Amino acid sequence: MTDTELITAATSTALFAYCPYSKFRVGAAVSTHGRVFCGCNVENSSLGLTICAERVAIFAAVAAGCGSLTTIAISCPDAPATSDISQLMPCGACRQVMAEFGGDDTRILVQGIAEFRLGELLKSPFRLYTATRISSVPPPDSGI
Repeated sequence: MTDTELITAATSTALFAYCPYSKFRVGAAVSTHGRVFCGCNVENSSLGLTICAERVAIFAAVAAGCGSLTTIAISCPDAPATSDISQLMPCGACRQVMAEFGGDDTRILVQGIAEFRLGELLKSPFRLYTATRISSVPPPDSGI
């Protein structure tokens, strides 16, 4: 899937967002193992229970057995054209989840106007490696 198609998928999925409080729809599409998984933000009146589009898409990929991310596209169709790029970026919680299932080279496409590598957005992610950890992402320096 091309970058343009991935952004289009994210934008289309944003239309399903449940955002009665912020009125700010967000869509995300993640590419992994040649497959694409989409998600939208889902708000809740108990704001701590709100979930971002990026995490919905990543969790859908993990639930389908595809946990190693290659590209993540994010679309905010309600953002004004004059928005600063910082208003379109993934939050810290999403960046940490991205780090769990992606690597420093995982591509982040924002609204089709900017591209980053995950390592640029989250310089020193928290990592917990245990003998029982189940993940398709090997720890750094594992030689895999």
